[in-house]
Formats: sequence, C-alpha cells, structure tokens
Amino acid sequence: MILRDDCAALDASDELSSVRDEFRLNEGEIYLDGNSLGPVTESTSRRVNEVINTEWAHGLVRSWNSAGWMAEPTRLGDRVATLIGAQPGEVLVADTLTILLAKLIGGALDLRTDRHVVLTDVANFHSDIYIVEAMAARAGRPMTVKTIDRNTLNEELNEDVALVMLTHVDFRTGEMLDMKTITEKVHAAGSLMLWDFAHSAGAVPLDVTDCDVDFAAGCSYKYLNGGPGAPAFIYVRTKWQGALLNPLPGWLGHARPFDFELKYEPAKGMQAFVTSSPSMIALAALDGALDVWDRVTIEQVRVKSLALTDLFVALIEDRLPGVFELLTPREHAKRGSQVALRHAEGYGIIQALIERGVVGDFRDPDICRFGFTPLYLRYIDVFDAVERIVEVMSSEMFRDPRFTVRNAVT
Repeated sequence: MILRDDCAALDASDELSSVRDEFRLNEGEIYLDGNSLGPVTESTSRRVNEVINTEWAHGLVRSWNSAGWMAEPTRLGDRVATLIGAQPGEVLVADTLTILLAKLIGGALDLRTDRHVVLTDVANFHSDIYIVEAMAARAGRPMTVKTIDRNTLNEELNEDVALVMLTHVDFRTGEMLDMKTITEKVHAAGSLMLWDFAHSAGAVPLDVTDCDVDFAAGCSYKYLNGGPGAPAFIYVRTKWQGALLNPLPGWLGHARPFDFELKYEPAKGMQAFVTSSPSMIALAALDGALDVWDRVTIEQVRVKSLALTDLFVALIEDRLPGVFELLTPREHAKRGSQVALRHAEGYGIIQALIERGVVGDFRDPDICRFGFTPLYLRYIDVFDAVERIVEVMSSEMFRDPRFTVRNAVT
C-alpha cells in the first residue's frame, strides 16, 4: 500500500522541487490540466511587463529596432529548438499551430507533385484533419486524404503517398508513437513526414535530428506554459529550407520587407515562414515561460513524469479497482505525460472533481484526462488527487444534475 508519507519522502528528494515556486498555483487546488493550458510563471509576468511598460510604453515604434522585436520569431525558435533536438536556425515561433501546419502541408505537397495521397490518423486531433483536407483541396491537382488506423500505416504506404501527418502523442489516450521507426518507414516509401508535437514539446524528450524528421509543428500553451493562444512553433530541417515554400507568403517573410517590392522573394532560412507582424506581447509571454527550461533538462522532467503517472495509475487501481478503464499505455516507451481513464459518467466526474479542487478535463465521449507536469506537480498532489477521486466516486456526487450541463469548453 502506498502511503502519503511515502509520497512526501519522494518530494523531499525531488531535484525539481524548487522549480515549483516559479509557478503561480491556486492554494488548495491540484492542477492536472497542464496538458491543456499551463499555468503562469513569475518569469512570464516579468517579461510581459517589461515589454508593455518599457519596450512598448517608452520605446514605442523604435522598439522594432532597439528591442529587437523583428528578430523575436527566430530568436525564440532557437530557444524551442533545444527542447526538440533541432539545430539553430531550424525553428520559428509564429502564428498558431493550425496555421503553421497549413504552411507545412501546402509546401510539402508542392515537393511531391507526382504523388496524390496524404495519410493521417483517424484518431488525430480534428483541427489537424480539417486543415490537411483543406490544403489538399488547394494543391492544384487531385489529392486524396486518407484517415487511417495508424497501426495499418505499413500497409498504406506506397509510391502514391506524398505526405504522412501524425501526432506524436495522442491527445485522448496519451499514447506516444515511435517517431524514429515511423519516420524511417515513411522515408523508405519516398514520402515526406510531418509530426505534430502539441502534446510532446516540454513533456517528453524529442530529437528531430536523430529521427531525421522533415517537418514538425507544435503549440506552446500546454507543457511550455506560454499562455492561452500562445504562438506555436514550426520546424523545417535545414536540407528543406529554400526548397519548401511558404504557401502563405507575407511581407515579413520577404527577403527585403522594407523595400516594399510587389514581387515576392522569400527570405533565407526560417524567416521565409513568417507571414505577418508577430504579436510581441504573446511572444514575450512565451519568452518568459521558457526561462524555466534554463534550470532543468527534459530528461529530468521525463523521469519524474513517468514516476508521477506510474503513481497515479497504481493508486487508482488500488483504491478504485475496476471502476475505470485505463486507456493510457502502461509501457513507458509508449506513454506521454498524461493518463486517460474511461468511464461512462466521465463528464460529470470531471466537473465534480473540479468542484473538489482537482482540475482535469474531459474528452468526448467518455474520457477523463489528467495531465502531469513535473515542473510544478508534487507526489503528494497525486496522492491527494486520488483521495478526492475516491470521494467523488464513493459519494456518487458526479450524478448531481448540475454536473450534467455541458460547458462550452470541456
């Protein structure tokens, strides 16, 4: 039996414990939804205030030069690059994830004009499917988007496939895919590989260089704590830069934006994927949030992530045997940094837990989803969260009619 004192002992020896103080957390609340929106950090607040109160308030338009605003998308890209195993000059921060996926998809299809099929996962995030279908429809030639069971990828790969787009960690179940093996198989078929890192960046170790990834994109408001609607990032391997063209060109991606030329000429490197003026306040929030990664390594985070999720699963199965179906893989190599539990009354359970001070979220039709962010989550938090889950289930408070009313955001 696992005791609360056992968890307290783990916290006492946790090498990441001091990082928790950097986050603004609500007293008495256990936040298990960092896989949806990370909390505010003190460094984020400082950096945003600096931009507002100094660079914007006093520097005004001069700050595009004096504060280096124009270079922020590529400067922050280099900061993110260290978290995904990319090289300097291979990552850009700009726009939102869906917009960046559109740029990659459109450009990739133009690199394989002799092929007419795109493969993606039927369980992929819906926005990914929407945008790949929209870009395929605008490819200038007949294209077929096939949403497949990812386990049948080997049978689907052939000389007709131009692009494969997969999400590295499943947003519902937390299953993590074998990026290196899958990328090798896609390349062997002569196809290009695009990865979505929405639930990977800041959660699990990534090495796009070693895995020979062509393209990737990810958001920064989950495990990177960049804030609601924070700008996303895009990765283009060096060998594809200059060949992969931005299908949404804008003046700040021009080689000479202030010459105001009517004919578009792409800038060198990742700058070509900038379309319009970046939001400096949003970039500042992410810039501040990334400061915490100067104090920790992703390897440290991964070790604790697996320990936290192991603990959560063990406690749930010990205290509530047979009540939930575990959807998240038990194998460490296949697990992201979340745990998904299935229950027919999942929505009501999550709403009741939120009222009890445990914040998770719900994914249709019946998934209770809990994210584990080692930077601020303690072992005793996991123990206490399960205690409250036990209370909710034993009292059946989730059946209260007020917990059946769906919120706009679940």
